[in-house]
Amino acid sequence: MIALDPSIKRHRTADVTLTLTSPDGTPLAGHEVVVAQRDHKFLFGCIGFGLIPFVNGELAGEEAAAAEREAERWLELFNFATLPFYWGDFEPVRGRPGTARVLTAARWFAERGCVVKGHPLAWHTVTADWLMAMPNEDIARAQVARIVRETTDFAGVIDMWDVINEVVIMPIFDKYDNGITRICRDMGRIPMVRMVFEAAREANPRATLLLNDFDMSAAYECLIEGVLEAGIKIDALGLQSHMHQGYWGEEKTLATIDRFARYGLPIHFTESTLLSGHLMPPEIVDLNDYQIPEWPSTSEGEARQADEMTRHYTTLLSHPAVAAITYWGMSDQGSWLGAPSGFLRADGTPKPSYDALRGLVKGAWWLPPTKLTTDGSGRVTFSGFLGAYEVTTPASTATVQVDTPGDTDLRLTV
Repeated sequence: MIALDPSIKRHRTADVTLTLTSPDGTPLAGHEVVVAQRDHKFLFGCIGFGLIPFVNGELAGEEAAAAEREAERWLELFNFATLPFYWGDFEPVRGRPGTARVLTAARWFAERGCVVKGHPLAWHTVTADWLMAMPNEDIARAQVARIVRETTDFAGVIDMWDVINEVVIMPIFDKYDNGITRICRDMGRIPMVRMVFEAAREANPRATLLLNDFDMSAAYECLIEGVLEAGIKIDALGLQSHMHQGYWGEEKTLATIDRFARYGLPIHFTESTLLSGHLMPPEIVDLNDYQIPEWPSTSEGEARQADEMTRHYTTLLSHPAVAAITYWGMSDQGSWLGAPSGFLRADGTPKPSYDALRGLVKGAWWLPPTKLTTDGSGRVTFSGFLGAYEVTTPASTATVQVDTPGDTDLRLTV
């Protein structure tokens, strides 16, 4: 293994002693084996929104070919997909949810070894317009029913959810009226969180449930503390990091992680972006307010993005509290706010950031096929990142999961 950041080596790798035995328990002494990494334990994620038409067979010709190339690049880099469940888009007409289309996409990712997450089950933005004609009590019942339906219908394929999104601003959101802000204002943030988490937990007890927010101020910390003091069980904290106004830098990133790591919950960087064009002006408060006709990727910006991507991912991997990072968009085509934030340009060609991250995820942080020979006790030793490893002997192939950093003893029957 090449030289690593000491924190990454300490928290993300293992020195494995693997004992191989035959089915009757006899050590396989003096056997040549090949050990190859097949997956990371760490969740390297990206949204899969743009691939939904492709996996549902809705494209043809060059559109289908371009989407297939994007899908191949997506799968080469990521093991964790986030799919959209924005209520207003998912169920624009009450009682007619888009379950089949999204479920097809979820299965496509899952069949290719990806963990799949749904985003979000409750949010005041892109929520269903038809809620507005209902009294608050009925809106709350409809929200719970929607959560139960989705977590039940997708169970076994999607067992991870951003349950509620951006609660800090939810009851005071004033861009436009909507049903979810109404009920959150009526019942309060913590009762709202309790309602949606309990509905999701009861419907799918094995699901991993996240609280997600963009507000990295003390207000989010106060919310988390209130939620935990109220006895509401959450499984992970989602931190958004849309860096349209510039890279946070290592110091700010680590300080932010430390502030939220004190709750003892795994941290997911749920929405990360870094730009390869000009940065959004610093005076913009709500990123959604910056709407321009064109926002091109530039050579200078692409070099900067590649450098910042390497630094950002290295920083996140160095902190033991971080369990996942989801990048918010594979391509500039259809990107959020039209920003040049993707790994691919609008024409589908990869930017330097794609190659830079691939050089980490499947290079510096990856063990390629390695030939080893067992000793007299059937043992081989290797060092690698936590994750799944395929072990091949002349007679068979088996998989072993390396989940614990440091010195690790494992046994495998092959």
